[in-house]
Amino acid sequence: MKSNNKKGFFNWGSDLKRDIPAALVVFLVALPLCLGIALASGAPPLSGIIAGIAGGIVVTFFSNSALGVSGPAAGLVTIVAGAITYFQGFAGEEGGFELFLVAVVLAGVIQVILGLVKLGNMVGFFPGAVINGMLAGIGLIITLKQIPHAFGYDKDYEGDIDFDQADGKNTFTEIFDMHDAITQSPTLVFIFGLLITLLWSRKFMQKQSFTKIISAPLMIVVLGAVFVAAVEGTSMAVSSSHLVTLPEISGLGDVFYMFPNFDALQDSKVYTAAITLAVVASLETLLCLDAADRLDPEMRRSNPNQELLAQGAGNLVSGFLGGLPVTQVIVRSSANAQNGAKSKLSAFLHGWLLLLSVLLIPSLMNYIPLASLAAVLIVIGMKLSKPSLYRDYWQRGWMQFVPFIATIGGILFSDLLTGIGIGFAIALLITIFLNEVKSFGHLIAMIRGGKLEKREDKHGRVEDVIVLSERISFISKAGLRSLVQKIDGDRVMIDFENVIHIDNDGQEVVGEIEYQLEQQGKHVHKHGGALIK
Repeated sequence: MKSNNKKGFFNWGSDLKRDIPAALVVFLVALPLCLGIALASGAPPLSGIIAGIAGGIVVTFFSNSALGVSGPAAGLVTIVAGAITYFQGFAGEEGGFELFLVAVVLAGVIQVILGLVKLGNMVGFFPGAVINGMLAGIGLIITLKQIPHAFGYDKDYEGDIDFDQADGKNTFTEIFDMHDAITQSPTLVFIFGLLITLLWSRKFMQKQSFTKIISAPLMIVVLGAVFVAAVEGTSMAVSSSHLVTLPEISGLGDVFYMFPNFDALQDSKVYTAAITLAVVASLETLLCLDAADRLDPEMRRSNPNQELLAQGAGNLVSGFLGGLPVTQVIVRSSANAQNGAKSKLSAFLHGWLLLLSVLLIPSLMNYIPLASLAAVLIVIGMKLSKPSLYRDYWQRGWMQFVPFIATIGGILFSDLLTGIGIGFAIALLITIFLNEVKSFGHLIAMIRGGKLEKREDKHGRVEDVIVLSERISFISKAGLRSLVQKIDGDRVMIDFENVIHIDNDGQEVVGEIEYQLEQQGKHVHKHGGALIK
């Protein structure tokens, strides 16, 4: 994979025609999610928007993730809601939230420190089956959660993506219960949205120049809003519960009106909350970062340590301005990738669009039907969880398929981090069993992945040699990637001579290393007989 760098990341020329439409779609997806997550957290609605603005503008500016999008995350809802409730217990609703903001600021400081000490490299220890399982699981969640919105049943918050819902229901009972609440107009908007998606996918439409600028999701949202305006006051009018809802805004003072109360530094609870937020947000960010890189058709690889620094800066700003904590988020990142974004300019613009929308056109934004957004998100979800992905992992064998399916099941019936934890634990047990790990030293050798040597070839030329360990698996990825950073010569050999077993993740990281070195202009060759493909 190519290593990301700053060149082209704010390319206002060739990428603009792809990044602007993608930014519009990400903005439209992010807006209700920001509001919904704030509501689900028991926070002021605008705190979610502020977090989205900080994630889009501040995090993106410092990040080198080409397609990643940051903002408030549903995975933090439980932690955030608990902390806010605690502080509100002795400071009231507004005062409690101002105390909570101190935890957000401190979490940002901790993430900056984590980035500086390079703890972002821990993402390399997660297997591809778990990362792809996370993507597929999120795809299923997106689809299932949006079905009620598609038909006008909007009982629960948009941001509540866990299996158990805030209203006492769960993912499946929400779908079963919607039959008594199916509403005509939202259903028509949803069906029309799917028809637009189908039309835009036809070859004759793809040949039209305007479809490269006006994407199907953008057309779905615009025509949905036009429909809402057209039927206003008639029997088919769409009620406000089926629409995006922004509060009344008259200026910047109405957006940024709440700031942290640093009296909270006297309470040990604020440090506990800050550490918890920093750790969970960092883990979710790193996993989403890896997943977003996998969605990049240009195969660019982001720097996880730089991403932690960027997330820390984002949380510092979000907390100071009255916003929720931010992480990189896979739903918005997926929407960005699926809608053709080319650089991080798309995520950067989406942050400005969030700010401008609440300042300039809050009343117009309130015409967007949730059913239009459901049509957009369901298509994204189906692309993330497409049948070919399941077939691919089935064909790879049980040692890849089991953690893949376990991750999906854990996410679907619990929450994101639980599902990832289940998948990781199963993948680790399978790896230990298959590689007959019997000692701590054996495990350390696998984690290192190999060593770097200097050798002379038969022509007397000095070359760097990556000598692979006997067994290479997903836990070897971080170690092997670190070896690449130490290579200073122009000739590199990857030596398979000692390798006894290499799994799919091992093959993937070796291929990634080879590609990365070749992109740097180095001559790369492999040695090791039958293992070389």
